[in-house]
Amino acid sequence: MAELDRRALLALLGHDKGFADSPEPVAVESREALPGFRQVSLRLSAGSRRLPALLLTPDGPPSDKGFPSILYCHAHGNRYDIGKSELVDGRPALLDPPLGPVLARAGFAVLCVDMPGFGARQAEGSEQALAKTALWRGRSLLGDMLRDQSIAFRALAALPEVDPARIGTFGISMGGTLAYFLAALMPEIRCAAHLCVFANLAPLADEGGLDLHGIYMVVPGLLKAHDAADVAAMIAPRPLLVCAGLEDPLTPPSALWPALDRLRVGYRQQAAQDALRILTDDSAGHEETPAFRAAVLDFFSEHLVP
Repeated sequence: MAELDRRALLALLGHDKGFADSPEPVAVESREALPGFRQVSLRLSAGSRRLPALLLTPDGPPSDKGFPSILYCHAHGNRYDIGKSELVDGRPALLDPPLGPVLARAGFAVLCVDMPGFGARQAEGSEQALAKTALWRGRSLLGDMLRDQSIAFRALAALPEVDPARIGTFGISMGGTLAYFLAALMPEIRCAAHLCVFANLAPLADEGGLDLHGIYMVVPGLLKAHDAADVAAMIAPRPLLVCAGLEDPLTPPSALWPALDRLRVGYRQQAAQDALRILTDDSAGHEETPAFRAAVLDFFSEHLVP
């Protein structure tokens, strides 16, 4: 079986020409100084794409090279109203305080953009309508989301206060899927961390568990020869953190363990075993835990801070 590569994955997502959209200069809509960090509302543009975004930066000047940065991918949670506001307001599956301000106060610039159908983009259509439209046109909604995240990554990398060589991705649930798929597709991404989503999809399909995911999460044809772990293995040898709760219905052991085994093989083949960190919690469900948060903060400090 041939290894999955970026070109093949892009073709499955319906974006065989790649994510070529070059972002235009960002438009600043508002600025606010908050304790320990600054919050800026932005609008990103690339061609016909308009992406509402929220940027947090540390209080104080960056180093000569710029801030280490994180592209924060928001979750789903059947809360289409939340979107990028997850960065500062959190959501039920996440700990309090929200991670965005915690990261900014720790010295990271953090950017989050609304995905299609979420937050300020709800008027674009429902998830069902957007997914069906994409599929009829030979794409997938996941591919369209990843295209928008690639625009956000390039816009973040172009900011003068950001070090483009030190950008990681992060997310929980849908955001986790976006974080590791994007890192697999964009070698410019330094590292990735994700929570509460990593599992092979073939076992989930066999057990009737795919309906726990939104219809956005479709990659037509991926399971003919590959699975989610093959996507994540494309990140090797770059650093990757995987956090999963064994009581999470999205990551049951029958789907999680084979995925982790495949991922370990991929990193071992790249002689990069030390770059892969896996943290599981026997009693955790679909939720961030204190141990997961500590691991995320340690991971980004280790791999993005000189």
